[in-house]
Amino acid sequence: MPGVLPEGETVPADGSLPTTALTSVGARGFGVYVHVPFCASRCGYCDFNTYTATELGGGAGREEYADTVLAELALAARVLRDNTPPRVDTVFVGGGTPTLLPADDLARILDGVDRTFGLAVDAEVTTEANPESVTPESLAALRAAGYTRISLGMQSASPGVLAILDRRHSAGRAVVAAREARDAGFEHVNLDLIYGTPGEGAEDFAATLDQVVAAGVDHVSAYALIVEEGTRLAARMRRGELAYPSDDVAADRYLAAEAALDAAGFSWYEVSNWARTPAARCRHNLLYWTGGDWWGLGPGAHSHVGGVRWWNVKHPTAYAKRLAAGESPGLAREVLTRDEAHMEDVMLRLRLASGLPLDVLDPAGRAGAERARAAGLLADADHAAGRAVLTLRGRLLADAVVRDLLP
Repeated sequence: MPGVLPEGETVPADGSLPTTALTSVGARGFGVYVHVPFCASRCGYCDFNTYTATELGGGAGREEYADTVLAELALAARVLRDNTPPRVDTVFVGGGTPTLLPADDLARILDGVDRTFGLAVDAEVTTEANPESVTPESLAALRAAGYTRISLGMQSASPGVLAILDRRHSAGRAVVAAREARDAGFEHVNLDLIYGTPGEGAEDFAATLDQVVAAGVDHVSAYALIVEEGTRLAARMRRGELAYPSDDVAADRYLAAEAALDAAGFSWYEVSNWARTPAARCRHNLLYWTGGDWWGLGPGAHSHVGGVRWWNVKHPTAYAKRLAAGESPGLAREVLTRDEAHMEDVMLRLRLASGLPLDVLDPAGRAGAERARAAGLLADADHAAGRAVLTLRGRLLADAVVRDLLP
């Protein structure tokens, strides 16, 4: 979760939502996101809303955190009241490093979600984890608590790349942790990768992909390195200690990932995500990408219900104080206009392998889609069938295609 929050209108102290936002809660699915802001140390490339243990006090520490999240969950129940959504389809615990919380606390949070809204029988329940933050025992406890999916931050198999990124785990630990998660009974295991780090050679990334495939996971996420202002990595690049990432290198790495993962039986379903089977796709992220509703718990967490998006205060101490006072931790919100909702729908759905119907575009957008098809960026057969679906080359230029489809 990025650390910089947008601006918007004030959230009422009781967190109440406009009546219009409550008329069809969960019509496109309902999920719960939980942000855990704790990390053992801050990686040099990261600008997420995270804190080390020594940075926090005033009731915002790890020991009290589960109770604070449960207090916001109670607020969510009051806000939705008679408009309680269908049972929760997905829960995603992200961070930070959620597994720095005791497994018992993560279990209590999940039980709170179930008691408040009810979990669907087939609910997908994910936690993120750093490879060094889990053990066979903690993984078994999480699985017993109802967690069905784990996403491990591998980033790279190269010791040199991990050092540049300030990662704490050893080069082989992520693969071992993935196998431990499988042994603990997790139905789905994801490995997160970052490519394009300065000093990463083609052979480094190839070795990383080989290890990912050998790990036996059923999902892979791979993202190009983004240099965020205010991070240690950005400072090192400004000083000339490291080279800035190359777009051409990033494109080469993406093509290498597609080739290796496709050969291993993975299929892309979103530009940066591959799964072995449809069941292995991350349903929580698909909820975001297809306009579903979700409540975000935790400092800085974003929520979306019925076209209203809001975000909580960023600092854990401020978050805890508001909830202790019986107030919403919401900092600001925005009611999406029809044009804004359309723009986001096009931006997000075009990144999916399923694409989007051409008839949701205005005439200028359909003309842009035809130009993209002629340039080899949209698939001919899908276009003829009335859908805009990115080709492999189109995935490399997805942002440019989106611009051509919007006013």
